[in-house]
Amino acid sequence: MLHARTVACAAAVAAAAGIALLPAQAQAAGSVHIYKIYYDSPGSDTRSNASLNGEYVQIKNSTSRGVSLKGWTVSDASNHRYTFGTYTLGAGKTVTVRTGSGSDTTYTKYQDRRAYVWNNVSDNATLRKASGTKVDSCSYNSSRYDYKVC
Repeated sequence: MLHARTVACAAAVAAAAGIALLPAQAQAAGSVHIYKIYYDSPGSDTRSNASLNGEYVQIKNSTSRGVSLKGWTVSDASNHRYTFGTYTLGAGKTVTVRTGSGSDTTYTKYQDRRAYVWNNVSDNATLRKASGTKVDSCSYNSSRYDYKVC
């Protein structure tokens, strides 16, 4: 009975503090999914290329084989969309899609935008296959943090 009361008390304190006692959203093994959104770039929002590139979304391939992302899109709630060209994300690898400009590499892609995509307080990222099929989504609603691990 003491254990049950202790758990109930901890749950009540956590609820009052606005803390969820649930585990973080877990992705199924062997998936391509949104891994992280860094939605509030460090420092002031000056629209400089460095600041724009401070916000990004990461896509992770947790499968045991490379996955072609050709034609796949990642978008926000306002439908700002990035479309992957011919690209294969290696097994166990992560690709970072930055908002600003730069030279694409194997694991960093650039949207070449001159304005921010990810809202600093709340937004939703959606990953879709070239066919339009939704693969994953990740939402955040917090000004207390600058990023969310999905």
